[in-house]
Amino acid sequence: MQPGSQNLDLDVVVVGNVGVDTNVYSYGDEIDWTVEANFTRNIDCVGQAGGYASRGYARLGLRTAFVGSVGEDFCGRFVREELEREGIDLSGLFVDPAGTGRSVNFMYRDGRRKNFYDGKSHMTLRPDLSACRRVLSRARLAHFHIPNWARLLLPVARELGLIVACDLQDLTRLPDPYRQDFVDAADVLFFSAVNHADPAPLVRALCVGRSGRLVVAGMGARGCALGTGAQVRFFPPASLDIPVVDTNGAGDALAVGFLHAWAIQGLPPEEAIRRGQVAARFTCGIRASSAGLITAEQLESLSRG
Repeated sequence: MQPGSQNLDLDVVVVGNVGVDTNVYSYGDEIDWTVEANFTRNIDCVGQAGGYASRGYARLGLRTAFVGSVGEDFCGRFVREELEREGIDLSGLFVDPAGTGRSVNFMYRDGRRKNFYDGKSHMTLRPDLSACRRVLSRARLAHFHIPNWARLLLPVARELGLIVACDLQDLTRLPDPYRQDFVDAADVLFFSAVNHADPAPLVRALCVGRSGRLVVAGMGARGCALGTGAQVRFFPPASLDIPVVDTNGAGDALAVGFLHAWAIQGLPPEEAIRRGQVAARFTCGIRASSAGLITAEQLESLSRG
């Protein structure tokens, strides 16, 4: 147990990138790259892994803080206002002099996307470690994404005794020097298996290094895989009567739903997988927004169905 955990006033700290996503929806089945102009529907929203994860926890009723950066610009003001409206603690938010991160997502009618990401200074930023320590010391769970600066906070979270979860995003290979610090520090690892027909070898490799580590591989429409030690189990996707319109944030919802169930509620990993998949599938029914994510009541009800 974390020292003084009975007095914690946060459940989770999300560490990562946040920004404004511009989602571009084609009216046809494909984007015509042979012409200069396409008629599309373009929608701006608070997005990126930090945006979806922190808002996801807040919607589930968890006391949530976010550590990351925005610029002193109109996008930064928009992000601050939206997260504050959700009651998310922003005392760990710092300024990127290059501005707020941006993503442009070209969306297909079946929910697929092509992402174009501008992370501004996320490779060279250096957060205030003392300020971040103060935020982390108030929680039991730290949910890390992988901006370069976030690796500086990994030893702080471990020293404070938090459960450390890291989302490696679309992992392509091991070893991966950029992601190695995150792998080494994590009690729970998540990654997208979009690049792997069979993620089992990668899941087994990631289970090595920390006793009791859990590894969750999101496989999209194929479901997901759970690694515990040398064992890898596969789970079919959740079936909800909601059309798939947008896959942005689905991987973040899988992690949020799993960690809410396993790390906060104390449910076994198999039940946590079900809740993570339900949260992810629910997110796929929301177009161009990290608002309106699944609530605790909805998650409980749909997970029983």
